[in-house]
Amino acid sequence: MEPKAVFEIFSQINKVPRPSKHEEKISKWLCDFAAAHHIDYVTDEAMNVIMRVSATPGYEDHEGVILQAHMDMVCEKNGDVQHDFMTDPIQTYVDGEWLKAKGTTLGGDDGIGISMALAAITDPSLAHPAIECLFTVDEETGLTGAMKLQDGMLRSKRLINLDSEDDGQIFIGCAGGIDTLAKMHYEPISVSEAVCQQSGLCSVSPQGGLAIRLSVSGLLGGHSGDDINKGRANANQLIVWFLARIWPQTELHLASINGGNLRNAIAREAEAVITIPMAYKEQIRIEWNRFIAQMEGVFGEVEKDMRLDLETTDMPETFIPDDKAYRLIMALCECPHGMIAMSKDMPGLVETSTNLASIKMKQEPLTQSVSPQDGLSAERSVSEAVCQPQGRSYIEVNTSQRSSIETSKHHLKWAVEQALSLACDEVTHGDGYPGWAPNPNSPLLEVVKKAYIDLFKAEPKVLAIHAGLECGLFLEKYPYLDMISIGPQMVGVHSPQERLSIPSTERCYRWLCQTLKSL
Repeated sequence: MEPKAVFEIFSQINKVPRPSKHEEKISKWLCDFAAAHHIDYVTDEAMNVIMRVSATPGYEDHEGVILQAHMDMVCEKNGDVQHDFMTDPIQTYVDGEWLKAKGTTLGGDDGIGISMALAAITDPSLAHPAIECLFTVDEETGLTGAMKLQDGMLRSKRLINLDSEDDGQIFIGCAGGIDTLAKMHYEPISVSEAVCQQSGLCSVSPQGGLAIRLSVSGLLGGHSGDDINKGRANANQLIVWFLARIWPQTELHLASINGGNLRNAIAREAEAVITIPMAYKEQIRIEWNRFIAQMEGVFGEVEKDMRLDLETTDMPETFIPDDKAYRLIMALCECPHGMIAMSKDMPGLVETSTNLASIKMKQEPLTQSVSPQDGLSAERSVSEAVCQPQGRSYIEVNTSQRSSIETSKHHLKWAVEQALSLACDEVTHGDGYPGWAPNPNSPLLEVVKKAYIDLFKAEPKVLAIHAGLECGLFLEKYPYLDMISIGPQMVGVHSPQERLSIPSTERCYRWLCQTLKSL
């Protein structure tokens, strides 16, 4: 596999656990790499790492450049795969011209960007100006590293971001984004209780009824920015659509609902457990089969491996009160998902979108203070008795909004809030991050374009991307930066179908090296 140095470094990186918000090991690995190669480096409180190498002979008077990538990776795996992202290495294999992982995300986003930068600064034959390598933490779940990067840490005025995923394309702008988190608290109802007395909305107790698990799996999922306009199904939506469809027809009770995982990944899997009176058993199966046929008609051309399963299961011990469960399903049906608008300035670019990312059942621990005078036995310590968690049940809904227009991003945020407020008693928004406005007159852009033309005798595409890059945050602290973003071809990022093109990686690395020589 060529370039050999790039793939050897990538192999080493994939042995180091690096989930978002847990970058301690990869940050240390980078520091150790710098020390082993006698490269000057600094770290900050956020665990960002900056390496600095001097210009090669003849380039001392040339303006320097920053190579930037992020350390963390999206940790997604198939439901039948045993893998602990906190301890286990990524298992990679070659399939033709592609590098893949066994049942998990590959980590090419953005491990390959780090690998290309490190290969470049340790290549003794490569001519280049002074280079700073900036490796940031937590890009995928909060952009924490870019937000906490201190003023004065960077010296150069040009930056090449290595976090793009399209062969032969230069990105000069990106969308801004903001997350919305909603919670619906509830008191679980025991199946043995008289349901009518608790909720007042149903006439039949689950006792003597049937418990059914509905599940959606095998979807493509993917990046909630890059793939949001590709007609892919969202597992959360499919489950919710079916529940809303059968709710008026059957005396069902919702015991559980879970789906999706990360805010920047389209949900691939979801499931719900419901209880129904035996009288509705056949009707549910008929409606489920009709629903499958309809969803295959809508998504069948895209979702070739879509699975919708219905099976009986053990009777759950508790369920969600009917009034709250009904409002939750209706709220999730109202919650927008997918592409909202296309850009009027750049043909083919998604302008605004939102992702119904995850639905999770959780418990909120509450602490209860107990004094030593409350009859503690000699065998128990006071510290053991002071913290007694009490389960406070809630359902958490996570969404992510993106737009290249700041006002549209906030309008969509409010629309999501209004929809989820139909059921949820708590709706909060993250700090968000700014977009990166394109600069078609960038001097760096001209150098990178010429380097591509000189190598491949073809014109690269110049685009903006409907995904969050750290460049917008860098501009807030370093407004003079001239930036572009490039990267090799990757497909299925943020999902276990993620794969990296080996030939494209070779071309992209040659392009990067040619750019450094040209600079």
